[in-house]
Amino acid sequence: MKSGETGIVPPIAAESSGFVSIFDGKSLSGWEGDSTYWRVENGNIVGEIAPETILKANSFLIWQGGEPADFELKLEVNITKDGNSGINYRSERFTELPFALRGYQADIDGKNAYTGQNYEERKRTTLAYIGQKTTIDPQTPAGELRDNIERNAWKGLRVTEELGDPDSLRTLIKSEDWNMIHLVVQGNVMKHFVNGVLISEVVDEDTVNRSMKGLLGIQVHVGPPMQVKFRNIQLKEL
Repeated sequence: MKSGETGIVPPIAAESSGFVSIFDGKSLSGWEGDSTYWRVENGNIVGEIAPETILKANSFLIWQGGEPADFELKLEVNITKDGNSGINYRSERFTELPFALRGYQADIDGKNAYTGQNYEERKRTTLAYIGQKTTIDPQTPAGELRDNIERNAWKGLRVTEELGDPDSLRTLIKSEDWNMIHLVVQGNVMKHFVNGVLISEVVDEDTVNRSMKGLLGIQVHVGPPMQVKFRNIQLKEL
């Protein structure tokens, strides 16, 4: 190591790449959430459910910097084996509950059963499973969302391409270690990459139910005690 070097790799990308840090590594400034579940520790945002703080509804830490439409988001995440989390985007507040969001989500879980899939929180549910490129057709006939959901997936989900074997893709995701999540969201196309590999892609043709801009947030999910950590959160609006 040369004199003056720290050995610390700069977060994800230089400012010249167009990415801007939206987490200062020290505080939750610019974010809003329930302090029972969210804190900053050792340069990470930590979301934690303890035995004495079991959730009754999913809770989010919500970025207060705007409602991105077309963007790229990069961050690193580390989740415990029993953990369940996600990154919401183009979302809206679900006002019936505190710190709740409704909208697209890049799913994250400790067993990597769902990490990288596209799940729409409190709306159309699963839009693309791991290893799928899908087109989401308009709801026909129009009606209640729940009428077009079966087995926690949207009936209008049409697989147009297999991106890879789901089990093989899961082996690329490190268990209880840091993984890089990269979202590329432009127009009606949403791509979820994990560790540089495309895990799911959605082309949303449902003009009634889709969203073209909205809030960003990270989640702690109802379930057993767990911990999820986020760091190096970088946003580039397109």
